[in-house]
Amino acid sequence: MAVSESYGQDRGGKHDHLVESLVGGLAPVRRLPPPSLRAVAWFAAALGLGILLMPMADMEGMRTRMSVPDLRVAALAAVLTAATAALAAFQISVPGRSLRWVLLPVVPAILWIGASGLGCLRGIVAPTTDIPGPREVESCFVFLIGVSLPLSVLLVVMLRRACPLRPNLTAALGGLAAAAAAAALLVPFHPHDTTVTDLLIHMLAVGAVIGLNSLAGGRLLTGKGAPPR
Repeated sequence: MAVSESYGQDRGGKHDHLVESLVGGLAPVRRLPPPSLRAVAWFAAALGLGILLMPMADMEGMRTRMSVPDLRVAALAAVLTAATAALAAFQISVPGRSLRWVLLPVVPAILWIGASGLGCLRGIVAPTTDIPGPREVESCFVFLIGVSLPLSVLLVVMLRRACPLRPNLTAALGGLAAAAAAAALLVPFHPHDTTVTDLLIHMLAVGAVIGLNSLAGGRLLTGKGAPPR
């Protein structure tokens, strides 16, 4: 009996020593802020970037363009798309959250695209509307890609801490958020109404940002050895 008790105590001591050796070097894990708070932080960073760019903006031209209802709605819808897509990305990055969050930016995105399309109709009805030249169209494309890039990188870095189970979908939502934010920040610099060519270039830039985020961001959000989903 004494031998059995001694053997049990010896095994218990070894187990305790093993547990202590395993957990002794672990650092406490910091709990992530709520998804809504992280989304607000990212949106604040996008707003800060807009403030930095503001001294170079055409404020008088922006006030004139914002007096046109469809341009005003398109700008507001782009802001709402950026905010809701960012929130959706942060929400689904948390394991166990409903995929229905993906639907959150759908209505603002449709409103954004639809209101932008009205500018094309106005350009057809009113032939005197300014038509952008190749350089202006190229400048818009470069602006959208250039502004989307740092916003995408920041979003991926913030999302990576949550180790999302659906990295490609999460990154695609992040790309939509970054592209919509860039489109909203483009408004003070846009020298003309939306035309068909202009809208197509904008959609091309938005699609490129979403696609690149889905590919590159999805890989960055994927844990080591885990296949992307």
